Amino acid sequence: MSMRVWVNGRIVGDEPSLNALDHGVTVGDGVFETCKVVDSGVFALQRHHERLDRSLAAMGLPAADRGILDEAIGAVLEEPITFGRLRYTVTAGVGPMGSDRGDAPLSYVVAAAEAKPFAPTAKVVVVPWTRNERGALAGVKSTSYGENVLALARAKAEGGSEAIFANTRGELCEGTGSNIFVVIDGVAVTPPLTSGALAGITRALTLEAAAAAGIPTAERDLPIDVLDTCEEVFLTSTTRDIQPVHAVGERRIAAPGPVTTQLQAAFAEVSREMGVTRFAPV
Repeated sequence: MSMRVWVNGRIVGDEPSLNALDHGVTVGDGVFETCKVVDSGVFALQRHHERLDRSLAAMGLPAADRGILDEAIGAVLEEPITFGRLRYTVTAGVGPMGSDRGDAPLSYVVAAAEAKPFAPTAKVVVVPWTRNERGALAGVKSTSYGENVLALARAKAEGGSEAIFANTRGELCEGTGSNIFVVIDGVAVTPPLTSGALAGITRALTLEAAAAAGIPTAERDLPIDVLDTCEEVFLTSTTRDIQPVHAVGERRIAAPGPVTTQLQAAFAEVSREMGVTRFAPV
């Protein structure tokens, strides 16, 4: 299927659909979520809704209207999707051209489309820019994604498919659209949320799946150069699930390693048990 897009109450095509002065356009004043769609069902939707509201609260915006979101998601999923992405964005609505907000209602943009699964393994590139773990948007899934665009372009120019950030303390943080785990002495370790990393849905599910399967994990601060010595590396994200990393820059790593393989199996079991939320007939 082609992409289906719903904006503020209706499915739209190529016609103008969002006000040019919407604050999400002029200053990136909004938040979003991306969900995995499998056989027209949405995976972990409730968790994504909850994180959306946390991001909105952090931005000083009201909680999203779940009724509006359900209507919109149902509309964009009327056509079947075997594997794809659902993205929903909530902005502060029409506002001044500067950073001040107006009093307009929130804007809602929801889109869904088929997507290609990620490759079985990935190469990542550490970029020279940092995440600010003390910044106003730390841990917020904001539409202000300029840093990620530049970092991902840098990684792709060097043959990678994801960029990895350190934070301002020189600690391992996250990717542009993923969380990162490393395996040290057989333990899967990921940076804590205090590092500035986003509270990834798949990250949390991976930790839960590991606990259920008795696989040791830890959340702790790590120097960025741990990527030079760790035994395994993998990424987690909504559409990657758990993706092993076969290279960090020029360093080659066996992928998937034994711990990553165990976690992939545990995550798959948790995913089957969770199921999906359906809005359209299959």
